Amino acid sequence: MTSQVSSPAGKSDETVVGEQRAPLIDRTGATEKEIRRLDRVIIRFAGDSGDGMQLTGDRFTSETASFGNDLSTLPNFPAEIRAPAGTLPGVSSFQLHFADHDILTPGDAPNVLVAMNPAALKANIADVPRGADIIVNTDEFTKRPMAKVGYAESPLEDGSLEAYNVHPVPLTTLTIEALKEFGLSRKEAERSKNMFALGLLSWMYNRPTEGTEAFLRSKFAKKPAIAEANVAAFRAGWNFGETTEDFAVSYEVAPASKAFPTGTYRNISGNLALSYGLVAAGRQADLPVYLGSYPITPASDILHELSKHKNFGVRTFQAEDEIAGIGAALGASFGGSLGVTTTSGPGVALKSETIGLAVSLELPLLIIDIQRGGPSTGLPTKTEQADLLQAMYGRNGEAPVPIVAPRTPADCFDAALDAARIALTYRTPVFLLSDGYLANGSEPWRIPEVDSLPDLRTRFATGPNHELADGTEVFWPYKRDPETLARPWAVPGTPGLEHRIGGIEKQDGTGNISYDPANHDFMVRTRQAKIDGIEVPDLEVDDPAGARTLVLGWGSTYGPITAAVRRLRAAGEIIAQAHLRHLNPFPRNLGEVLRRYDNVVVPEMNLGQLSLLLRAKYLVDAQSYTQVNGMPFKAEQLATALKEAIDA
Repeated sequence: MTSQVSSPAGKSDETVVGEQRAPLIDRTGATEKEIRRLDRVIIRFAGDSGDGMQLTGDRFTSETASFGNDLSTLPNFPAEIRAPAGTLPGVSSFQLHFADHDILTPGDAPNVLVAMNPAALKANIADVPRGADIIVNTDEFTKRPMAKVGYAESPLEDGSLEAYNVHPVPLTTLTIEALKEFGLSRKEAERSKNMFALGLLSWMYNRPTEGTEAFLRSKFAKKPAIAEANVAAFRAGWNFGETTEDFAVSYEVAPASKAFPTGTYRNISGNLALSYGLVAAGRQADLPVYLGSYPITPASDILHELSKHKNFGVRTFQAEDEIAGIGAALGASFGGSLGVTTTSGPGVALKSETIGLAVSLELPLLIIDIQRGGPSTGLPTKTEQADLLQAMYGRNGEAPVPIVAPRTPADCFDAALDAARIALTYRTPVFLLSDGYLANGSEPWRIPEVDSLPDLRTRFATGPNHELADGTEVFWPYKRDPETLARPWAVPGTPGLEHRIGGIEKQDGTGNISYDPANHDFMVRTRQAKIDGIEVPDLEVDDPAGARTLVLGWGSTYGPITAAVRRLRAAGEIIAQAHLRHLNPFPRNLGEVLRRYDNVVVPEMNLGQLSLLLRAKYLVDAQSYTQVNGMPFKAEQLATALKEAIDA
């Protein structure tokens, strides 16, 4: 869904941010209710993994994006396809933070919790602040579901929720009642209770409704009765909020038009942005994109998305395993395509030998690692930043690989283009380190003009490039560009460009097999020099007041760190902030930046991997602040830690 931010004189055919059409809802019997304005709200939908909480959250997010609010989301769900119903491990949730101003995180604590069953309430109540609204599906608070999660008596009756504004709603009963005319079984009707909840929350926060109704009719186009039943449940939820006395107030959160530059926007997740970035990279390089991949959480969405874009010259191959996937991608690069492979940490371990082969062959290849909790299978659906050292050193021999890390879901688009630029310019495999938080989270994205995208076109070798002493012209596959140290890219089948390929060390220039010690030393050092010489922008530092403490982050910690820094500065504290996109090579001014500060704090969702690299390379006392619980940092948590660092 897109929306257009423009000046009053520049209206377009797109939906103008802030322009809310009248919802197609029956207001018969509506009572006059108070409407309050808020600047931001955090909502969390929680229920069984089969209750449709991710779909509910996604629809609320889409309507919020079309309305023009800034937003950030945090989906959180079990690894199992269908976790045990009614249990704590089976709880799935979706948190959305939306506002009338620029925001950076999904929020620390929900203002509203929608709990579809006792397990959802128990799993999330610790995060809910006093005074928040809790909407509970009372139909599920019976003896057996409560016993599953250890409630001896109902929390709705024992006084444990007195600190909250509890709204008991029989969601299941009301949904079944609303769908009587459709002739559905009780089980079929119950499945629409998430749409009833969505309708109620849409009324509470004055969200547009046409988009959701159109979505439902499209999603269930082959089952029109089911589509209309879901629409009816959605409308019934809206009307319930409008007519019941329990909800005396609804809320408005104005569009965030002033927070955005002029342009056309859409809501986008990190994996979708990354997919579009790869498509754009292929178009800007004038090369076919070839994805060789094996499905793995949380990277599979990229394979799914790219499979839809054959019209843009994208070919996808779902291989039988991780090794076959990267082997096919590297073969495609040898054949003149932009080769890409997508995976997560366990898959990187399997791909490591072929990544080393790509280093030796010096061919462009993108390795997309959507990091997740580990080790081994670990936490497949949770987030972590613990693959940095794996990307840096996880191969045999000296096999340096550039590393790029996006900072937000929308930034995944630009990071993909940047990684492609490096791979194509320097003829090297490149790691792109995203993570589960960015992959599944979403935010508004300004759709760029095509003319603003970088030119990634590269030249293939077309003929001989070296003259022998006797005057004979030959092709040397390892004769390097004097500026980038990149070797020529010779497409197989080009007459006169026959050359050896393989993992055994090559002779400088000729590319013949060589076991000569001096040659190997030279080639190792040359490959390292090529990576060290990659052109990356200098690190930008946000330091308006001459701070003594610097907080330095990378990847998805950007949002929580920036939110924490804003809180501290609002409280009168002085602190500087910088964020790394390029982790190998580091920006050339990084050492000078680090030496300017008495105290450098590095928050990471690992046990201090970037800190280790900074200490080793720059001999600075970089202090780690770490977390490995499968969840992103909270802004308040980071603000407290940074305040302690400033005081120290």
